[in-house]
Amino acid sequence: MYEKITILLLFVISFTQAQDIIKGTIIDENNEELLGANVFWFNTSVGTTTDIDGKFLIKKVTETNSLVVSYLGYKTQKVEITSNNEITIKLEAITTLNEVTVSKTKKSTEHSKFQVTNVQTMGQKELLKAACCNLSESFSTNPSIDVNFSDAVTGNKQIKMLGLTSPYILIAEENIPSVRGASQAYGLSFVPGTWVESIQITKGAGSVINGYESISGQINYEILKPIDDIPFFLNAYGSMDGRFELNTHFNQKYSDKLSSTLFVHGNTRQTKNDMNNDGFLDNPIGKQINLLNRWQYNDVEKGIVSFLNVRYMNDEKQSGQTFFNPETDKLTTNAWGSEINTEKIEVSNKTGYVFPNMPYQSIGFQNSFQSHKQDSYFGLNQYNIHQKSLYSNLIFNSIITNTRNKFATGINFSYDDYDEKVAVNFTEDFSRTDNSVGAFFEYTFDNLDDFSLVAGLRVDNHNRLGAFVTPRLHIRYNPWKEAVVRASVGRGKRAANIFAENQQLLASSRSFSILNNDGKLYGLNPEIAWNYGLSFIQSFKVFGADSEIVLDYYRTDFENQAVVDLDFSPQQVLFSNLNGKSFANSFQAEFSIEPFKHFNIKSAYKYYDVQTQYATGQLQRALQAKHRFFANVSFETHIKDKGQQWKYDVTYNWLGEQRLPNTQSNTPQYRLPENAPSFGVVNAQITRTFSSVFEVYVGGENLGNFKQKNAIVSAENPFGSSFDSSMIYGPVFGQMYYAGLRFKIK
Repeated sequence: MYEKITILLLFVISFTQAQDIIKGTIIDENNEELLGANVFWFNTSVGTTTDIDGKFLIKKVTETNSLVVSYLGYKTQKVEITSNNEITIKLEAITTLNEVTVSKTKKSTEHSKFQVTNVQTMGQKELLKAACCNLSESFSTNPSIDVNFSDAVTGNKQIKMLGLTSPYILIAEENIPSVRGASQAYGLSFVPGTWVESIQITKGAGSVINGYESISGQINYEILKPIDDIPFFLNAYGSMDGRFELNTHFNQKYSDKLSSTLFVHGNTRQTKNDMNNDGFLDNPIGKQINLLNRWQYNDVEKGIVSFLNVRYMNDEKQSGQTFFNPETDKLTTNAWGSEINTEKIEVSNKTGYVFPNMPYQSIGFQNSFQSHKQDSYFGLNQYNIHQKSLYSNLIFNSIITNTRNKFATGINFSYDDYDEKVAVNFTEDFSRTDNSVGAFFEYTFDNLDDFSLVAGLRVDNHNRLGAFVTPRLHIRYNPWKEAVVRASVGRGKRAANIFAENQQLLASSRSFSILNNDGKLYGLNPEIAWNYGLSFIQSFKVFGADSEIVLDYYRTDFENQAVVDLDFSPQQVLFSNLNGKSFANSFQAEFSIEPFKHFNIKSAYKYYDVQTQYATGQLQRALQAKHRFFANVSFETHIKDKGQQWKYDVTYNWLGEQRLPNTQSNTPQYRLPENAPSFGVVNAQITRTFSSVFEVYVGGENLGNFKQKNAIVSAENPFGSSFDSSMIYGPVFGQMYYAGLRFKIK
């Protein structure tokens, strides 16, 4: 049924060498691992940096037996290596212990101070603070990502960064673009949370290595590595809205070099809920089966690491009126209903090789094939899309003179075959083929002290976007102790898939119109934007407690945009090229403190000024709160001998007023106010760990039971001209409680 494609793989991991390999761990005075410590052979250019667990690998050289280890805020150490045994090196803070500003425990979410780009890493510990059933739900405890419902029918959650929706974020799985095109609307919900090892959130223009599409930032998630995984993991989840999930991981180590994990995920919801009594399901019913077989090969002596992923996913959703029966009512006016059936097949591979005699030099190769097929209808509207994609990226890393001057260069290729058919107020086949080839070069300078920069440039040729250049620049500077200042600027360009990215509008009676139809993408021109950013991080002590403040300001200016206009008429949606200004200003102030061990408080205020020129004038972006506030409090008891522990987590999100699309031409009973009211949502979870292998958790979402009134416009007349389920600014379901368990075999 699908073509067989054999792919060879990729990526670059810079910690592997030949025969004489020195392994080690760098820790601080509190025995906490240090991420990003520099490790060099004395008086040579051969070096590396430590990973997230403080570990490093470095090949021995003949010139010296002395390793030099440095880390910002710590005394540089020179260590004599007399054997090949694994070593642990403890660094001493420059000031006294009471003045050390490095956290005494590894944080569940960390703002990087050594990377040039503005990166925030969410570890598994952070992901366990919430039910985290899939990737779209994993950001509820992170202030940098906004999570909103896209409509009142599909139950889909939409994420935003810097005030812009997910299509402007490059979402990648281990640096291979994964959620794009046909998968843009629901792709995040197809990644189970238990599969994820960590998530890196990069604000602003990303690296040119990963492509030209990133505009507001990048989200990269890492899947659990078979070589590090445990033999068996089980997670079972159930909630009061009738949702049940089961996740199991089976790991097998065939040798010290070859390991494999089989990930199995299944979920179902068959209970029909209508908590707001509007006659429509609050959440869709359906089921999903999701399988991933992941292989990892590591040969440290030869400097080779390789991954192979084979995945199959099938997801079925039904929503609409509570009495809708697809066997008798599908595509009729008997009852309003919707079905979204998705099948996904994916094969990806990445291989990295580090040159044995040159540990600073490596080459990587990434490949991915994806088939994403969605058949769906929304009332009388139909939308079917089948995207088959190929992606390849070849990367070469090395140095210029010494390891303070590094570079990465390479080429990549992408191919997308779209079979896309739309039947709304018109019926049209938008099938097409997109392909591009590009080359990139990225230079990194790091003086290992207080200044570093990354300057990148790529040139691409796309059959619809044309030939174009993408420049990006990131600068990092440490003006004083425990302070980091960053600046960035970059250009992004993308093809807007206007129907795949705006599927929530299909669940309405709006007619669809495409203006300026002389372009090559649905008649529109490509989207082009510049992103500028400033960031400041300062760690300090407050009455002896570790604290941190983060200030971010970013601006995105669009040269062109595929404008989605809902304000011209509540009975229409207009797609057009930008004719005027469109920009997004984002400011975030974040403060975190650990008053005492295992007790953490994190808070953030966000301000958004997002405006676009519509047919009726320059307007603030609809359904986007200007002001938002976030707070998270977490506490853990001390771990007892058998691993027993209590964990508590509470998150509060407050959203200010949001402008609603203009509905004044509707009849009076279907008119909405100009602005939605402000509201707050509280989520909480308690976890009881009985041992190192078994724990249970209970939690609640929307504990204040806030529910949006009149979530669906004209719900009683879904085939009338005013019906619209996309005017969603808040929760529809109300309070929701859940429980689950986790079991491991180590």
